[in-house]
Amino acid sequence: MVVETKKILDPKIRLSATCVRVPVFVGHSEAVNIEFENPISPDEARDILREAPGISVIDKREAGGYATPIEAVGEYDTYVSRIREDNTVENGLSIWVVSDNLRKGAALNTVQILETLIERRLVEIKAA
Repeated sequence: MVVETKKILDPKIRLSATCVRVPVFVGHSEAVNIEFENPISPDEARDILREAPGISVIDKREAGGYATPIEAVGEYDTYVSRIREDNTVENGLSIWVVSDNLRKGAALNTVQILETLIERRLVEIKAA
C-alpha cells in the first residue's frame, strides 16, 4: 500500500498504513488518515467527495450510517464514510473507504487513470 501510493502519487508523500486481512468474499476496506496543506472541514470534504466521479458518500451519524464491503459488492463506485477530523495532525481528516476489488480494482483503475490523462492532454494516443 505504501509503495503503490508513492509510485502512483509522489515518492515524497509521507504515508503510514496498516493492512489487515479479514474473511470477506469480495471487497477492500481501508481506514485512511490524510493531512492537507490547508484546513478542510469534514463537511467540505463530504461536499467535494459527493461531486467526485466514482465516489458514493454514505456518512450518517446513526446505526448503519457507514459503508461496509457488503454495500460495495457488485458496484463500480468507491464508498466513503466516517469523514471526521483527525486531531493528531494539522489539517487532518480520517475517512473509511470500501470498494468491490473485483469491479474497482487494478484494471478499471488503470483505464480510468488513462482516460483522465488523455482528457487533461497529459498523454497522446498515436495511431498504429
